[in-house]
Amino acid sequence: MEALIAGKSVLCVMPTGSGKSAIYQVPAMTLPGVAIVISPLIALQHDQAEAINGHAGAERARVINSELTSSELDAAWGAAADTDESTRAKFLFLAPEQVTRDDITEKLRALDVSLVVVDEAHCVSSWGHDFRPDYLQLGHVLRRMEAPVVALTATASQPVQQEIVQRLHLEDPLVLVEGFDRPNIFLEVIQHVEEADKNRAVREEVLGLDGPGLVYTATKKTAETLAADLAAHGLRVDVYHAGRRRKEREAVHDAFLDGTADVVVATTAFGMGIDKPDVRFVVHADIPDSLDSYYQEIGRSGRDGKPARAVLHYRPEDLSLRRFFASASANRTQLRELFLLLCAQAEPATLKQLRELSGLSARKLTGLLNLLEAGGSVQEVAKGYRARKMRPSAAVDGAVEQAESRESIDLSRVEMARRYAETSRCRRQSLLSYFGEERPEPCGNCDNCAAAEQAGTSAALRGSLLDETVADEPFDVDSEVVHPQWGHGTVMGYEDDVITVLFDTVGYRTLSLSLVEEKKLLVAVPAGGPDTGATAGTKEGVKAAV
Repeated sequence: MEALIAGKSVLCVMPTGSGKSAIYQVPAMTLPGVAIVISPLIALQHDQAEAINGHAGAERARVINSELTSSELDAAWGAAADTDESTRAKFLFLAPEQVTRDDITEKLRALDVSLVVVDEAHCVSSWGHDFRPDYLQLGHVLRRMEAPVVALTATASQPVQQEIVQRLHLEDPLVLVEGFDRPNIFLEVIQHVEEADKNRAVREEVLGLDGPGLVYTATKKTAETLAADLAAHGLRVDVYHAGRRRKEREAVHDAFLDGTADVVVATTAFGMGIDKPDVRFVVHADIPDSLDSYYQEIGRSGRDGKPARAVLHYRPEDLSLRRFFASASANRTQLRELFLLLCAQAEPATLKQLRELSGLSARKLTGLLNLLEAGGSVQEVAKGYRARKMRPSAAVDGAVEQAESRESIDLSRVEMARRYAETSRCRRQSLLSYFGEERPEPCGNCDNCAAAEQAGTSAALRGSLLDETVADEPFDVDSEVVHPQWGHGTVMGYEDDVITVLFDTVGYRTLSLSLVEEKKLLVAVPAGGPDTGATAGTKEGVKAAV
């Protein structure tokens, strides 16, 4: 709060329910002007605005979205432009796809903006679990706003934090990172062989748990089927997915908050920013696409600090669906056409102009543009985007290489989810190490710790064994290293004789620690930054690692 009031930008990574909203709401009420809050879900925008207005006893927060009438929009913009601080709207909520529209940007620049809030900021990162192309355009808009920025998220490992700072153009921000641990949540994974057995087990477990609770599935069809099954057994249940109309999704959201629905069966679209402290369980009927997603979703339980359960029903065959979702190919023809279109422009082109000229949807255009920019063929400037001088084939190759790198990253995150599901060590230690946070002792609040206790292996003994392993770790967690084949990476954690490294180009890789030391496959990066000439290892070592 002090940093924001002093005009300094902030990146805040704190668990769900720990008070991130207060960090921007208190300064915004004290500073002159209006705070622009960029939030991805309309239902969440309304919830936050209503909460602010309830506490303030007046309408100090307004929402701008496509559902409003012309008169409602005029009233909202008028309230934000009011020069009387006693009546001015202090908060204006918008979605990222609105903020990047040229007409909206101009209206925002005309306001007296005190600060800009980017909620769910992990969406800006290609490392993040909920990457959204619209978020990548926010940095361009924020530079023109000339106001301090506060980026908020519950989940961001070190590489995600770095990319948020870079993408949003945060200059020397205060970075505030709280621990990722939620010790009151019991972690459990239940293994299955047959799909029918898994489906039956999920149904029976949810029926036997005390709610309210959430159940996550990989597909809309599974969500519909499971919800109907639970309802047939007398449970007050509703279903939420992107295939339902917006009004229906908002009704489900409201029903869960007010307690008329005990359980919501949903795809990953449900729950972002939900303000319900008494969720007692989160059950995953399918393995999630990444541990980033998993952590976000289970973090919606037990926000009141009381015991909660997070249960993952795991069937190895389900990984094939996640790998399919993670695989994507770039459209070379569309990339080439967009690059040539930019080459033909005498002046930098805005997103609005490119949409009109290309005929592409906003989401498709933004995705292609982001790939070209990441590949180095398109440059973002003050007035829009322009093409660099290069052959179209080289521009397309660079963009495709970026798409392939992202696919590799996504597939590596699926692999890390598999490792979590199949590990025999303390699950909390395994989960936290994914985010680069080491827990010195087993948690005693997961299924593997419970099984170890039953087998007679005490937590103290397991902790002492872990301490012996830690002493032999050659690189600090969060330290930077270089691999001869995969290049620059960040050490995320250790498990037995395995080191996990998050590489910039290929994502997560797990390496045999003994092999790394024997073949010198990793070299620590000096504090001043990587030496571009530094390579390590041998051809034999690279082959062994592969």
